[in-house]
Amino acid sequence: MKESLKKLLAPALFVAALAFPLASEAQANHPNCRHNSSSRSVNARQGRQTTRIRQGVRSGELTRRETQRLAAEQAVIRTQEAFYRRSGGEFTARERARVQRELQQSSKHIYKQKHDRQDRN
Repeated sequence: MKESLKKLLAPALFVAALAFPLASEAQANHPNCRHNSSSRSVNARQGRQTTRIRQGVRSGELTRRETQRLAAEQAVIRTQEAFYRRSGGEFTARERARVQRELQQSSKHIYKQKHDRQDRN
């Protein structure tokens, strides 16, 4: 019972984790959005990284485990960014720099995993 639930729940969580940045990016690009351009760049970068992960899944460059790790890393960064935005009412330059550093590290992880000669086949 628990195994079948895990098999059904894991893909659903994965799809939800990958879909979330696209929704936030669409909101950030809305003309009435009150976020500044730097928050758009963070959201846009998250969206591009999610697209790279999806492309790696489609092409077979990423294994299931690699995909799960990368998606979890993206989720942690999104959670951290959301926490920063809620605490204090402003996304400070220091918080933005920290999120950008984490996104840079994540980008390196995506590149390494996509080019490590492991594939699903």
